[in-house]
Amino acid sequence: MTTRRTLLAAGTGLLAAPGIVQAQGEWPNRPVRIIVPWPPGGSTDVLVRIYAERLQALLGQNFVVENRAGAGGNIGIDATAKAAPDGYTMGIASVGHLVINRFLYTRLPYDPDRDLVPVGIAWDLPNVAVVAAQHNPSQTLRDFIAWGKAKRGGISYGSPGVGTTPHLSGALFCARAGIEGTHVPFRGAAQTIPAMLSGDLDFALDNLTSYVPVIQEGRMRALAVTSAERWPTMDQIPTMAQAGMDNFVVSSWQGFIFPNGTPRAVIDRLSAALRQIVDDQAFKDRFLRSGALAVWTSAEDLKARADRERPTWQEAVRISGARLE
Repeated sequence: MTTRRTLLAAGTGLLAAPGIVQAQGEWPNRPVRIIVPWPPGGSTDVLVRIYAERLQALLGQNFVVENRAGAGGNIGIDATAKAAPDGYTMGIASVGHLVINRFLYTRLPYDPDRDLVPVGIAWDLPNVAVVAAQHNPSQTLRDFIAWGKAKRGGISYGSPGVGTTPHLSGALFCARAGIEGTHVPFRGAAQTIPAMLSGDLDFALDNLTSYVPVIQEGRMRALAVTSAERWPTMDQIPTMAQAGMDNFVVSSWQGFIFPNGTPRAVIDRLSAALRQIVDDQAFKDRFLRSGALAVWTSAEDLKARADRERPTWQEAVRISGARLE
């Protein structure tokens, strides 16, 4: 009897073996590298690491962040594009990498349509129109437009660099509002904010996350956000449309990508995991505290949004006159 039970157990094990082998071969069965095209410690790096923690817990493998900064993020995106399409190298790409840079740079080392395959948008980060409360009397966006038109020599607006969404948003805003605007590039909001608070700079349409503290302190006055809807944690700020400027929905969204040729089964499994992560309200709240809105979209949704926004960003680059090598 004992021998028969042993044989039955062994037989059951043999029957189960193919399933076990198949499960072991299912992606991921070893660590996955996530290339972040910016230095450590920045907002993109921080938010990707929050996702990596959850992916590791959910899928049972390490998701290791590798920072490959330089050339406006193009070095990291190119490294992702040229990696083996086996599912073990992925990246994070911004609207700049997937849409704007084709119009901004004379040439790119990668073709976003040919060399990359999207997984989906991971988060949305709007820009906010702000003025220094101490130096500008404008209470609304309409007030500011009237003030800017009347100001001799026009206005100055800051951004974290040429070709960034704050720079291009500012150029587009000035053109549509009929204001003469002079762009003043800085290395980041840490330099732009003091320049505004000292009265040396008139305006910014910069990433909301950097300005939340000074808005809450009352040192900056927020006139509008560039998202389609009001920001959940600062819903007193109107959208651009509500403030009087239609067709001005722009944001610094980012999404996960793989090298082209990555198996669809890998993309689908990662997409399903990301959806499960974003469905967790605690995760969303953690992102909101970091200044971003965690979202889930399909790969097709990301591509559709990139295609839809392409004319707006092309117009913004043309208006700005920016061109990079």
